[in-house]
Amino acid sequence: MGHILKTMFKSGKFTFGFTVIVIILLFITIYPLFDKRDPLAMTGGLYDRPNLTEYLQRFNEKTEEKAIEIEAEAETDEDLAELMATFGLTAIVRDTGPVQLHLLGTDNFGRDVMNQLVAGTKTSLKIGLIAGSIATLIGLVIGLLAGYLGGAADNFLSSLTNIFIVIPSFIILILISVSIPVTTTLSIGIIIGLTSWPWTARSVRAQTTSLRNRDHVNLSKISGHSMPRIIVRDILPYVASYVVMAFILQVASGILAEATISMLGLGPRNVATLGLMMHWAGNFNALFNGNWWAFFPMVVMISLITFSLYLINSGLDQIFNPQIRS
Repeated sequence: MGHILKTMFKSGKFTFGFTVIVIILLFITIYPLFDKRDPLAMTGGLYDRPNLTEYLQRFNEKTEEKAIEIEAEAETDEDLAELMATFGLTAIVRDTGPVQLHLLGTDNFGRDVMNQLVAGTKTSLKIGLIAGSIATLIGLVIGLLAGYLGGAADNFLSSLTNIFIVIPSFIILILISVSIPVTTTLSIGIIIGLTSWPWTARSVRAQTTSLRNRDHVNLSKISGHSMPRIIVRDILPYVASYVVMAFILQVASGILAEATISMLGLGPRNVATLGLMMHWAGNFNALFNGNWWAFFPMVVMISLITFSLYLINSGLDQIFNPQIRS
């Protein structure tokens, strides 16, 4: 195991992609510990600009005002205070009100973009993991069965796979999303997973077909081992590296698919997602009105996540693919 990890981190692509993913995970984990505001709460005005500088200036002003107030109270004459109290007067310190910190400004509803970005990244990663797990599992099972059984079973499963490949999965995804009355994180992840398994199944089938007549597999057949045992013990270990790479690609595809359908307004509405944030930014013409902070951070985050996952996959391919490695 240690040798495999050392080999992985010798790949520049894998190391860079893995580092970026770790930084993103740390960011979305640590940031909510310091900013506990509700991502969907309206904490500012319509498309407020990022105000870190203004917030720091206002914080310094408040600190100075507080110091002056304490000094004035210490020097107040007691007789004057009693006289003011006789006439019902009290000293009032002018306060312009607190300034909410918005590192990336606010959106069209006055919600903090940074909080939504963190929450949306978590949701999109969760959807990607759900979709990637389901798609990889379905593709793996169908590919192993088709490749090992051959004959009529292979023809049937291959035909089923080809049907899903011929029909654009995005169209199926839209039709299913429209037919569901309430879309949640789990339902969208399941839908994406059920529509994106065919390419994994085809690739696993091709590898299984080349493995089913190997000597060690034939020896297991002669020994009377059951089909599940042969598949799990004698075939699956040889395709495990590809399954891992397929899972990484499926997660990246799931994140992109969620962003796409959410931009069309068909994604989950009760939580913040990267696609839903871009949906609202597009509906209110944020990009054309110069409100870049309501659109650009989501594009950067999606690009970083998917690009990093593709780099990790490419690095693993360099390690496990003998043709590329040679």
